[in-house]
Amino acid sequence: MKFKRPVHPLKSGTSVATIILSLATSTQGALAADVDVDFAATEIEEISVTATRGPSDAFSYPGTISIVSRDEIESRITASIAEIFASTPGVQFDGGPRRTGETPALRGISGEGVLVLFDGVRQNFLSGHDGRFFIEPDLLRSAEVVRGPGSALYGSSALGGVIAFETVNASDLLQDDAQFGYRVKGGFQGLSDEWMYGGTVFGQSASGKTSGVASVTFRNSGDINLARGDDLQGDDEIASGLLKFSTQVTDDLKLETSWLRFSNDALEPNNGQGISTGDLVRKDIKADSWRSRITYNPASDLVDLGIIGYINTSRVDEAELDTTREISRRVKTHGLVLDNRSKFTLAENSSVLFTYGGEYYRDVQTGTDNTTVDGTRGGVPNATAETFGAFIQADIAIGTSFGEFRVIPAVRYDHFENTSDQNPDLDTSDGATSPKIGVSYAPIDWLLFFGNYSEAFRAPSFNEIFADNLHFTIPLGPGVLAPNFFVPNLDLQPEEASAYEFGAGLTFENLVADGDVLVVKGSYFENDVTNLIDLEVNVEFSPACFVPGFPGVCTSGTSRNVNTARAEISGFEVEGQYSSDRLFLSAAYSTIDGTDKDTGDFVGILTPDRLQLVGEVKFPEKDFRIGSRMEIAGALTKVNDVANERAAYEIVDTYVVWQPSDDGLKGLRVDAGVNNVFNANAERTFGGVPGPNRNFRATISWTSSF
Repeated sequence: MKFKRPVHPLKSGTSVATIILSLATSTQGALAADVDVDFAATEIEEISVTATRGPSDAFSYPGTISIVSRDEIESRITASIAEIFASTPGVQFDGGPRRTGETPALRGISGEGVLVLFDGVRQNFLSGHDGRFFIEPDLLRSAEVVRGPGSALYGSSALGGVIAFETVNASDLLQDDAQFGYRVKGGFQGLSDEWMYGGTVFGQSASGKTSGVASVTFRNSGDINLARGDDLQGDDEIASGLLKFSTQVTDDLKLETSWLRFSNDALEPNNGQGISTGDLVRKDIKADSWRSRITYNPASDLVDLGIIGYINTSRVDEAELDTTREISRRVKTHGLVLDNRSKFTLAENSSVLFTYGGEYYRDVQTGTDNTTVDGTRGGVPNATAETFGAFIQADIAIGTSFGEFRVIPAVRYDHFENTSDQNPDLDTSDGATSPKIGVSYAPIDWLLFFGNYSEAFRAPSFNEIFADNLHFTIPLGPGVLAPNFFVPNLDLQPEEASAYEFGAGLTFENLVADGDVLVVKGSYFENDVTNLIDLEVNVEFSPACFVPGFPGVCTSGTSRNVNTARAEISGFEVEGQYSSDRLFLSAAYSTIDGTDKDTGDFVGILTPDRLQLVGEVKFPEKDFRIGSRMEIAGALTKVNDVANERAAYEIVDTYVVWQPSDDGLKGLRVDAGVNNVFNANAERTFGGVPGPNRNFRATISWTSSF
């Protein structure tokens, strides 16, 4: 069996430092496609669909992109989203190994500063303790990270970048020229005694114009075994599924609709992050994403129209086991995205592709608490947010006698409003303009230089503006509790950023052996962020707490969100990969710093200097490949409290993939491996919080088409 070699673009989690030519990074697999861009391209291209809101060569893009293919997701035997990006430079997941604790950060920016997309649909549910990625990894055909501010195309929440997922199509699973098929899959990982099993059916019409896929996956897991200390308490019962249907109505018109479902019945501490062992809650998570897309692409360079309409509903209900308290958070999003592409030829070797359109989305949040007088939940205001954005981008390719240029200017304007359902007098509105320009230059076919400048913003959420009701209580004695209350802040301003990045890339073919490929791309970046939003807690006890009979009630002050620091976040990332018919090598190096410009304190989600290495040997005549991954991290000393320092660590994983090509076994795939072979104590989340233990894991699947 001949394994498809990953070429041009850099895949997930790769970045190399000084060993550029001997090692290479990236994760495996990429989308190969023909892209109508008049820019230096290699024989096989890795295609980004997120960086420019349309198919684009990832290597020549004047920025940094990592793409994780379906094959890489499978070979990692991923059970959570964080594992998909375990080797991706500039990406960090905080909050611990519980699924509901995973919170992503891109280049030091986390929370609502990271935009998440499912099939182009914005995912706006965000809660520190309830999770953010309500999707099954086995349903994905690819995962993509565009690092650096992306507001010029995506508006608010893209301050740190964009994480985008594409779900599987029937064509990803059908074999040869078959029309219908099915796949069954099962797996186990010892870390949490998790069993996974599921099935998929898929097919297409004889003409190939109509296709569909239906998939369901179940996971059942228990406590998570840590490298040191006690197990991390957890209990997940997950059911997730996908229904997807598309039809080519005419040669010009295509319709697609899908339903993505995620359900998790979890038992864990109230705070699902870190090593918390607080009071247990029964957490019921349900998320539904309904999406329809219209694509109209007649035989014209002026029209390539896409329209997406969607409805997302995410709800988390929590019931405390030791009390009768029940709370919930529900967010419903209606959205519409429209974009069109028009191409013009400027000269014999030059062209420009305009991408332009608009976006509207509306979030409605409801919070409930059965222990409050009015049934509302503290910190989860009943509120509505509406946003309208319009954008335009020009992708200019210029061929000259002294090299190839690619220039991509873009700009977007957003208007956003927040409305309190409980007090209309608290309504707010604002707007922001986000420009960006990127330039890349290839003087010769194997060398690339690039740079970009961008401005971005993150609008304050209704949770931050309208925060109300109880935050916490302080016990002062028998029967005396002093409550601290959230208060709204209508003067809260958007977080704003201005960033620049510059770097270089190398790409060689037939370097050592016929058909081999070496790709390297690295960059330095700097991001200046102002008006950072943080929670300000003022603890002031009222006289009634200490003077019996004093008028009023006992309180311990207020909490509100305020604009605070000015930060400078900078770093270096370099990634590369070498691939041949027999060998795959990759390496990744990244470093990041973040400081408060006023105080000099460290800010942002900072990580130690990290180097990731991958080595894989392929045996096509035996239908299998075997490999190992290593992560080497230095000590984390970029902290404001020495108690939060973390020790250096090295983690080694091994894996093997077997896909027999014999007629009798064709369709079988076996993935097996051991993560953290030497049981290293990697404190990735917080100081003193151990990482996962040694983990034996395996999956087996059977795919058949007819």
